[in-house]
Amino acid sequence: MKKHRGRGFLIKWIILFCDMIVMNGVFFIIYHWAGVSDVSFFSTKLKTVILLLNFCYFFTLYFTSIQIYKPIVHVDKIMQRALSTISLHAILFITCLFSLYIDIFSIQFLVAYYVAFYVAFTCWRIFARKTLAFYRKAGYNYKTIVIVGAGKSGLKLYEELNNDQSAGYRVLGFFDENQLSNIPSDTLLLGTISELETFVVENDIDEIYCALPSSQHNVIVKIMNFCEKNMLQFFLVPEYSHYIKKSLMLGSIGAIPILSIRPEPLQYIHNRILKRSWDIVFSLIILVTVFPILFIIVAPMIKLTSPGPVFFKQLRTGIYGKEFGCYKFRTMKVNRDSDLKQATKDDFRITKIGAFLRKTNLDEMPQFFNVLKGEMSVVGPRPHMLSHTKLYSSLIDKFMVRHSIRPGITGWAQITGYRGEISEIEQMEERVKRDVWYIENWNFFFDLKIIALTALSMLKRERENAY
Repeated sequence: MKKHRGRGFLIKWIILFCDMIVMNGVFFIIYHWAGVSDVSFFSTKLKTVILLLNFCYFFTLYFTSIQIYKPIVHVDKIMQRALSTISLHAILFITCLFSLYIDIFSIQFLVAYYVAFYVAFTCWRIFARKTLAFYRKAGYNYKTIVIVGAGKSGLKLYEELNNDQSAGYRVLGFFDENQLSNIPSDTLLLGTISELETFVVENDIDEIYCALPSSQHNVIVKIMNFCEKNMLQFFLVPEYSHYIKKSLMLGSIGAIPILSIRPEPLQYIHNRILKRSWDIVFSLIILVTVFPILFIIVAPMIKLTSPGPVFFKQLRTGIYGKEFGCYKFRTMKVNRDSDLKQATKDDFRITKIGAFLRKTNLDEMPQFFNVLKGEMSVVGPRPHMLSHTKLYSSLIDKFMVRHSIRPGITGWAQITGYRGEISEIEQMEERVKRDVWYIENWNFFFDLKIIALTALSMLKRERENAY
């Protein structure tokens, strides 16, 4: 491997070394801060504890290894992975302390340590990821790749791998039997498949991605055998990548390999319990603190600007397609079209206070009652009017997938610009695409990220489609 592409193992060791510095550094800071007086700094007991602390971390890495070659790593994923690592370490370390009857630290000390450790560890890992991305953009520590097969799958793979230079991949080009005109101008048709082996050996290629159709199984097997003999990484891009976008699990029945669609995160009971528990806690906090103050200010203004009730209740589509009454502060004059016609720009039905409430999303605050009742979640696909559900479910294939989880007060589609009025079918398709992506990639920290971005967006003066 060439010098400018190597050092992957060294980077892992640097990250591991810094992990240990963070872990031990936080421990000694909390140790001095807590003023543990039962044991001296140089005692045998403390030395044993430090040894256990580091041993447990090495054991933890067996289950949560350091990964530096993942194309896209969001901050919420880093936070989630850090939580898994720290939680497992805590279980192992505390178990060792109890098993060896080492009781020099209180529960309060251990809680303080692991909270501080998690914060410091997460910040360090985010910094490490950003630094590694900068390092790769400068032209170091990347893997050189060639793609065999320049069809739709190969071109889509090229687009994904070459999308971000900080991911650590450099695609040199394609090998295909045909001279194709649809290959991007910034890459090359390197030659025919028969020329692949010579090129790979002469140019020190790291990985080969094969995107040939299954009808060319003889060629695929030949390439795979070549990779095994030359200790190269071989990846096969299956034909079904056109129509299956989810993660898959590989199993077998006897000697026959079987692929199954990986369950979505919220199909696991522990994730559903976590999400529902957070919904209850968060909605109670909002309803006890923010909502009473908001109601005292907003309710009289709604009454003064137009006759009618303070709250507006509208039937919308919820989980599994069930109907529920969605609460809002009333932002329009009482009218007959409220359940059929969506609000539009300069809509004459919207009151002055209603326009402000819609701009800031404060009209949706009563939906925390829906969350508490179990009809909605804090984060999820936005619920639509029944007329919209009926219309778009017949036009968009995956529209009803949105209803496999509880609808949310805010969602991934909303904070990425797809909210408010839908004037074209393409807008709804993009909204559905983001809602489905959220369902397939849910994690607790992703919800926290969406809530934080929603809060920030509420402070902005100009919000597209917010009327």
